[in-house]
Amino acid sequence: MPEKNSTNTNPALVVEGGAMRGIFAAGVLDAFLEAHFQPFSSAWGVSAGSTTLIGYLCGDYGRNRQVITDHACRPEFINWKRFLGGGHLCDVHWLWHQSWRDVPLGLDRYMEGNTRLWVATTSAESGEPRYFMVDDHNLHDVFTASCSIPLAYRDYPMVGEEAMSDGGIADSIPVQEAYRRGARDITVVLSRPARYRKAPVTFTPLIRTLFRDRPALAQAVMARGEQYNQALSFIDNPPADCSVRVIAPPHDFPVSRLTTDPDKLELGYRQGLRAGQHYLEF
Repeated sequence: MPEKNSTNTNPALVVEGGAMRGIFAAGVLDAFLEAHFQPFSSAWGVSAGSTTLIGYLCGDYGRNRQVITDHACRPEFINWKRFLGGGHLCDVHWLWHQSWRDVPLGLDRYMEGNTRLWVATTSAESGEPRYFMVDDHNLHDVFTASCSIPLAYRDYPMVGEEAMSDGGIADSIPVQEAYRRGARDITVVLSRPARYRKAPVTFTPLIRTLFRDRPALAQAVMARGEQYNQALSFIDNPPADCSVRVIAPPHDFPVSRLTTDPDKLELGYRQGLRAGQHYLEF
C-alpha cells in the first residue's frame, strides 16, 4: 500500500458535510477501509462529514452507506408534512440515536486508536466555530449539534452549556483549523465537485428576520459563502509548508442535500468508492 503521508507531517483527513451528499464520502472512506488505509493523526468533520468519519475510524465498513440509504431516507428523518406543521424537516436527533441503536459503532477501535476526531459546530450565540474532540462522553451531543441544519432542525442542541447549530455555518471545511493545529499533509474529501464555489447570500433581510433572536448566528449564515470560498482558496493555494490533496465528486454527481432516490444514492456511493480507490493508486 502506498504511503500517502509521512509520519512527521501530522497527516490529517478533513471531510465536508452536506447531508445526503455525505454518500460520496461514505464511498471514499469504504475504499480506505478496504485497503486498510488509515495513516492520519487527526480527522476533522462537519455535519454529515463528522458522522461518516466516526464510522471510518471505528472500522465499520458499509455502516455509513447503510445509515444514509436506509435511516436517512425514512420519514422519521426527512418529513415535509411535519415541517409545515411546525416540526423538524430533518430530525437529526432521531437519525443519530436510532442509527446508533440499530447499527452499532465499533467505538472501542476509535477510542483505542491513535487518530482523534475533531468535530466542528457553530455557537448559536456568537456565530463562531467550536471544535470538539470526540470521546465516549460527548459524542451524542457533538454529532447531533454538528448536524443540526438551522431552520430544518428547529432546536439548538446543547454541548456543555452552549447552544449549538450546524458546524457548516461557521466552518464548512475545517482545513484551515487542521493546519493551525499542526497538520501539514492534509487530505480533503469534498461533497461538491471541485470547481464549485458558493454564491453570496442575496436574501439578507429574510435571514435577519428568521434569526432575529440570534443576530450573531444570522451574520454567520450571511457570511457562510465567503467563509466557504476562503477554505477552497486555502485548498487551492496552501502555505508552502503544507500539502493538500483533494477528493471531490465528479461533475455528474447526482446527489443533493435532501436526495432520497435510491438509484442516485447508490450511484453517488459508487462514485465515492471509485474516487477513493483512484486516490490510493497515486
